[in-house]
Amino acid sequence: MAATALTAGLAACGEGEGGTVTTPPPSIDTGQDDGASDAGGEEPSDAGGADDAGSGDGSAEAAPDIPAPDPADFPGMDEQTPEGAEQAFKYFWAVAMSGYQGADAAELSRMSDPNCGNCTELLSEIDDLQEKEDVWSRVDISDVSLGSEEGTGGYDVIVDYVFILPAHEEPGAGDQDGASVEESEFATSGGLVWDGGSWKVVDFSAGPRESDSQ
Repeated sequence: MAATALTAGLAACGEGEGGTVTTPPPSIDTGQDDGASDAGGEEPSDAGGADDAGSGDGSAEAAPDIPAPDPADFPGMDEQTPEGAEQAFKYFWAVAMSGYQGADAAELSRMSDPNCGNCTELLSEIDDLQEKEDVWSRVDISDVSLGSEEGTGGYDVIVDYVFILPAHEEPGAGDQDGASVEESEFATSGGLVWDGGSWKVVDFSAGPRESDSQ
């Protein structure tokens, strides 16, 4: 199932509980570019792009042994600072994207607040793809920007993270063939709280960035 379906109807974190609804990102990944973000980032992976992608029936092939992101590549994410929240949210997406490619995504559960419905949906989507062994082709996202502001609406910090999602293949839903997804720029926003010595994602939104406006 395409990630686009997953993110239909996420609440915009910057608006708190009464926020507007956005369409979240269709796909994202693990490897990240450490040049675009002020807060640093993980090293991009060697393999990349959509070259490993499609099988003869049009579905996306499972990428070979995609490793889960290394927390050490997200320095300070265990610190109760705005920069720590930024790195934690970036790590959250790195884990999610590697999970869509077949890597262990158990860290998402640990980082998700129990009341984060979107987190639960994200985990369910990843688990479903992995159970079917029908995951995305290999992709490596690269950072565009990463920043934060003081939280409102019950959040300690609101983090905004924008990244480039390269062209890749996603499996089709049901009996449908897989789909080729073009490169896109995605903007994500997350409301985080500091709880029990670590950052937890309470809610998030994500969606394609408008090219001409905003």
